[in-house]
Amino acid sequence: MPPPPQRPTAPPSVLTAVKLIYAGAALSLVGIVVTLTQKDAIRKMIAANNPKLTKSQLDVAMNVGLAFGVILGLLGVGLWLWMASANKKGYSWARVVSSVFFGIDTLYLLYVLFAAGNPAIQKVASVLLWLVGLGAVVFLWRSDSSAYFNAA
Repeated sequence: MPPPPQRPTAPPSVLTAVKLIYAGAALSLVGIVVTLTQKDAIRKMIAANNPKLTKSQLDVAMNVGLAFGVILGLLGVGLWLWMASANKKGYSWARVVSSVFFGIDTLYLLYVLFAAGNPAIQKVASVLLWLVGLGAVVFLWRSDSSAYFNAA
């Protein structure tokens, strides 16, 4: 019985995409740290949008906001790492899912850029993360990457 066919080695374009995806995970971790340093900004934003909140209610809302930000950040890190692993292994579905995530991130970027009240640091971080995602998707869809993903 012959051994199963071996998948070819990932081409440089896929390896570059995977490195960019890891960079996205790292930037997401940095984003979590930045979120944790923005307590005062979050408190001011909540207070401005909800002037009738008591100090206690404001504290709870701020803590919920921070927890939500950290949870979403950790989810983002996990998705970046999952996509890096799956794309490196050559799973064709992974580059499609990565592209869908990039589309979702594009919508989020538009929200961050054009919705009122988003701090400049969030806008800059979102643009940087989007650029990393753009680079990864471009490398994932190059012709040498397609040959790798289409290999048996």
